[in-house]
Amino acid sequence: MFRLTSDYATAGDQQQAIDKLVDQIQSGQERCVLLGVTGSGKTFAMANIIQILQMPTLILSHNKTLARQLWQEMSELFPENAVEYFVSYYDYYQPEAYLPNRDLYIDKELQMNERIEQERFSTVASLVSRPDVIAVGTVSTIYGLNPPEVFQDRHLQLHVGQKIQPREAVAELVALQYRRVSGDLSRGDIRLRGEVLDIWMPSRDDPIRARFGWDGVERLQVCEAVSWEPLDDIEEAWIHPREFYMTDEDRFAIALENIEEELEERASWFESKGRDLEAHRIEQRTKFDLEMLRELGSCKGVENYSRHFDGRGVGDRPYCLLDFFSTNAESFQGDKNRYLVIMDESHVTLPQVGGMYSGDLARKKNLVEHGFRLPCAYDNRPLRIDEFQDLIPQMLYVSATPGEREFRHLAEVTGQEIPRQLLHVPSRGGAGTKDTEKREGSGSIETVIKSIDGIAQMEIRPTGLLDPHIEVRSTEGQVQDLLSEINRRIERDERVLVTVLTIKFAEEVSEYLQGVGIKAHYLHSEIDTLERSEIIKALRLGHIDVIVGINLLREGLDIPEVSLVAIFDAAAQGFLRNERSLLQTIGRAARNSEGNVILYADTISPAMEGAIRQTLERRKRQQEHNEKHGITPETIRKSLPTLGEESSDLLAGVAGKGIKGGRRLVAKKQGKKDINTFVKKFDLGTGSWSSSDSVLELISQPEYDMFDPMGESPDSELDQNDRVINRLEKEMKAAASRLDFERAALIRDRITELREATN
Repeated sequence: MFRLTSDYATAGDQQQAIDKLVDQIQSGQERCVLLGVTGSGKTFAMANIIQILQMPTLILSHNKTLARQLWQEMSELFPENAVEYFVSYYDYYQPEAYLPNRDLYIDKELQMNERIEQERFSTVASLVSRPDVIAVGTVSTIYGLNPPEVFQDRHLQLHVGQKIQPREAVAELVALQYRRVSGDLSRGDIRLRGEVLDIWMPSRDDPIRARFGWDGVERLQVCEAVSWEPLDDIEEAWIHPREFYMTDEDRFAIALENIEEELEERASWFESKGRDLEAHRIEQRTKFDLEMLRELGSCKGVENYSRHFDGRGVGDRPYCLLDFFSTNAESFQGDKNRYLVIMDESHVTLPQVGGMYSGDLARKKNLVEHGFRLPCAYDNRPLRIDEFQDLIPQMLYVSATPGEREFRHLAEVTGQEIPRQLLHVPSRGGAGTKDTEKREGSGSIETVIKSIDGIAQMEIRPTGLLDPHIEVRSTEGQVQDLLSEINRRIERDERVLVTVLTIKFAEEVSEYLQGVGIKAHYLHSEIDTLERSEIIKALRLGHIDVIVGINLLREGLDIPEVSLVAIFDAAAQGFLRNERSLLQTIGRAARNSEGNVILYADTISPAMEGAIRQTLERRKRQQEHNEKHGITPETIRKSLPTLGEESSDLLAGVAGKGIKGGRRLVAKKQGKKDINTFVKKFDLGTGSWSSSDSVLELISQPEYDMFDPMGESPDSELDQNDRVINRLEKEMKAAASRLDFERAALIRDRITELREATN
């Protein structure tokens, strides 16, 4: 059951919008639109809709930073439910490609973020095991996954209070290909001693220990690999197979046969066209992959054969996260269509989803046509926009500036006449034409809104805040002018956002501000996902006063401490300075009662004119509402975050919620991360952000109880200290062998202190 927890109720015009949307969804309307100005409480409205409908929900966002913010907010609003995070786990990804005009083959290169992989794992675990799931994701949700049945049938879920006997758990783990041992444990092993079961998943640095009683599982702990010191108590562990991507032997054998048949057909086709080079290339590459599959069960680029392993037909869409929502709805709601998708900032997210397939197809086409991949590689792809739309039974578009595609879709599903401005806009959310893109920045949003019925609107903020005051200033001396404005905000303990057009300029402005004593930092797409979140938190906490960004300082960024937004090159033409983009960026200052926006430009572009006009008109209506109801605008009050909080959870290998609200073990523990390292890396200021520098607190003394895995029992305090020292020495050597020298040094210092205390 979804249970919303909040200290405040709906206000402004939130309730009327919520009631309107709930009525539409409950009546079966396939597509709905919520137009809510910045700061009107769209996230809170979404949460209320989820609680009323009691449906598993996927919230889609267009970038990882906003997705992380939504995840944090939803986690606070639904503390008892499974709020998950599903984004791409690549920090860097260079896909396989071939450039015919240069005869250049580019091999795939990638850098995976294992912390994000843990979150994805937790999302899948929740969807196959519980009904109350809210997942916040990005476009990654339309890319291929194993079928839901694989995850449903091949895992072991352990939780405190579960009625299961140790030998039953062992039998299930052996079926998942874990090795049972009686001595030392290594990855992929399990060990049962009495009522204690130790499990070491291949994806983790640390094993887990399950303690059983008469009624089943009594306790679950994450333990240190050498000393078996308990590192964390958890409520639930979702144990994946020893080989995570499992395929039964029959299906695997059939897949290899199908790959061989496709190879023969493709090689013959090349030969019939007189293309012997391509025939030889595809034969050599595919035979090598087949040999690797037979010997190791996998190969480089195995995802290109996913159609054969999944048993899909030619052209069939891949499985994706939406299939898990459908399976979850059927399992727990009795109806595979009883789930909701909310597309946040839909004016950006919908075109992004629509463009993924075409880009992937263009790249794969060169690989297949020149003999680098079999045609089955085409079916390892993201969803097409029509497949995406057909999969989703009901979707709510949410934005302060909805796109023309969303408006047209609403008109179509409700049987309304399509407004003239939308006649040439793709009805299924595709990429559109250049003419369409030009019209989207032409200032016609208000006209379209008046032409379509059924749009839920939230224009009045619960806090009474007005749209920000806007100034247009010359570009001459703009950096120095901005510096004086920044200093005024710092004196009032307020924050500043600066948006520019290029990564290089963002870094240069940031460096200049730092050089004159301003705590500033840049924020752009080349910064790691979770580090972006930490930088934004640092701004809120005051460790940073200014963030200079490009496209990440627009939609949905919720920082009430920001009282000034500065926009360089405001009159430039293009996506980053069209009407919608300007409105979104201006909205970042709408959560503070002293909100101001400075547009640096030497001319007034049509986009600037449209954005300024709409902002001033809304500000006037909001002012009239406040005067009528005696409301005094107040800056939004939002609790300050804890720096490194969710990062530390991920570093400990836990994320998401267990079945009773506790933490769930998800995957690999990364080792402790000193926040001061983060400070130094990004030059965020001086001083330590950690709560303590005490070595005694960083390395806690192991807690041993009556069960000793080494078969020892403490005879005296001196003997116990000796054993602790011996185990810490082993742990120190193990840390050094993993090249974790920082941890090894801390353990060494702890050993020295224990020896001095003993003497």
